[in-house]
Amino acid sequence: MTKSASRTAGKRPAAAKSAIQQPTRKAAKPTAPKNPPKPAAKSAPKIALKSAPRPLRQAAHPAARKVEPKAPETGRSRDAARVAALGAVDQTLALLDILARNSPASTETLEHAVGCGHATVLRLMAALEARGFAVHSADSARWQLGPRWDVMQRAAHAQGALAAASMPFLEALAKATGENVYLRARDGLEAETIAVYQADPVLRVYTEAGSRGALHAGPARLLLAHAPEAVQTQVLAQRLQRFTPATRTDPTWIAADLQRLRARGYLITADEVNAGVASVSVPVRDASGLVVAVLILSAPSMRLRPPRPRQLLPVVLDAAAQLTRALGGPATQVNAVPAANGGPLPGARSAASLPTSPPNPAAWAR
Repeated sequence: MTKSASRTAGKRPAAAKSAIQQPTRKAAKPTAPKNPPKPAAKSAPKIALKSAPRPLRQAAHPAARKVEPKAPETGRSRDAARVAALGAVDQTLALLDILARNSPASTETLEHAVGCGHATVLRLMAALEARGFAVHSADSARWQLGPRWDVMQRAAHAQGALAAASMPFLEALAKATGENVYLRARDGLEAETIAVYQADPVLRVYTEAGSRGALHAGPARLLLAHAPEAVQTQVLAQRLQRFTPATRTDPTWIAADLQRLRARGYLITADEVNAGVASVSVPVRDASGLVVAVLILSAPSMRLRPPRPRQLLPVVLDAAAQLTRALGGPATQVNAVPAANGGPLPGARSAASLPTSPPNPAAWAR
């Protein structure tokens, strides 16, 4: 009895303990976060908070769309800035061109020639002077080209600027006529071939780029005709070399022929330098109007028998005129091409109206 009573007495405290803890657990349940109703109540304000910014974002879109029309205005302003920059470049080049033609020139002359205001001309000329491309007198009244152009000229010559600019015209002429085309320029007392375009690999080439020759014979005589008088006197004072039986070596005859070439504006010659070779030559001018090169169409004499040289002359004249215009030179008009007897060539037209690329080059061969 005593043992059973003690066991019973030992179990009672456990039951009592559970009874005491049980109400504590039930009381803790209402405060637990796992209660379903309470999260729903707490989620309501969260949804409201998430949905609150949406109207603000939606309201921002129309505002952004209202700003979009300003973009074209910005684009137009950028285009206007580009146009203004290009206009300044064009005006600067025009000023340099005027100084190259008429130097020294006053500020007023530059203003009238370019069509700019006084302040604009002074600003552009100051920029050129800062880089050595222009200089002005002590009283700032007259301008001229600066020493920097000597460096530019040497660089352009070393880089073959004239040859590069002429190649498209040489190619067009060669393809139009089916004959080889050369470009020669004067270098001191000699003529130098600076560009060659071979129309057909089968055709023989009678010169090459960099080759030099005399000024008194063949197409180079056209360069001598437009050279300074001092150069002409120095060349004709030398003992002139005879290359073939047809080479002219009489200084008196050559001096008279130089005048005829300046008035005529072209040269048709055969057998003067190489036997069996004929050529048609026309001068090429630069922006200052000076003759800087001679455009030459050359072929064996059997391919350039009369009257074909004079039939090819208009297209050679036109090619030289186009190259002259590309170099900034004056537009040359060929109103009357003299024939062998001194009369006009039938059907002579202005250089601008002559065809540059006949559909059939053989049409020029008669």
